Amino acid sequence: MRQLRIGRSAVPWIESGDVFPMASKALGPFSEMPGLVAAGLDLDARMLLDAYGKGIFPWFSEGQPVLWWSTDPRMALYVDEFRVHRSFAKTLRACARDPRWEVRLDHDFTAVMRACAGSLRHGQDGTWITDGMIAAYGELHRMGHAHSFETWFDGELAGGGYGVSIGRMFFGESMFARRSDASKIGLAALVFWLRTQDFRMLDCQQNTRHLASLGAHEIPRERFCAELAELVAMPAPEHWPERLAIPLV
Repeated sequence: MRQLRIGRSAVPWIESGDVFPMASKALGPFSEMPGLVAAGLDLDARMLLDAYGKGIFPWFSEGQPVLWWSTDPRMALYVDEFRVHRSFAKTLRACARDPRWEVRLDHDFTAVMRACAGSLRHGQDGTWITDGMIAAYGELHRMGHAHSFETWFDGELAGGGYGVSIGRMFFGESMFARRSDASKIGLAALVFWLRTQDFRMLDCQQNTRHLASLGAHEIPRERFCAELAELVAMPAPEHWPERLAIPLV
């Protein structure tokens, strides 16, 4: 197998049809790119399923090769630890009683991905959600493994996000908001539904202050992958509803 040299290190060059190495093969903390597992030019639904099932995810910028990562430690949200602060609980109760607000699943997956791609993020120039990623995740969506959670206000898309689901594991990818708290409302509705479906963990990938405020925290990659293996082996939900209840908390 070809390799990509990065300073004194090297990672496999992955092509469609290849099998990903285990996440434990990622470059170490003292390398030039800690957590990098592999690189390549191909990106399709089969590759995404193989990667996510091993705790690996793609993250790269336009003009770069497709870079595949498994960070250590890993930011994860255990759904039973989702934190609803008093002010946000008040917002949820108000939205749940207001018929203009609703949370939908998979109503317009592509629109959600494009909205996430267009969201400005602190410290980032451009987006990693390229047209190639939108096409690959769209294929995964048609296979039933990628889902969007969408907050709508008065008939207009106000916020939400998307991710990947395998078995009883959900991998969060990106969120956006056009109204205050719109993405958090959708996420809360998703998390409360995931609880009812025996999902235990939502992968958040990277540590951010916002995710930490919601109850996510870092865990060692070895622990993450061990729990992941158990969850992805479980049977997937038979049905994903069109709408989710906004939780009253």
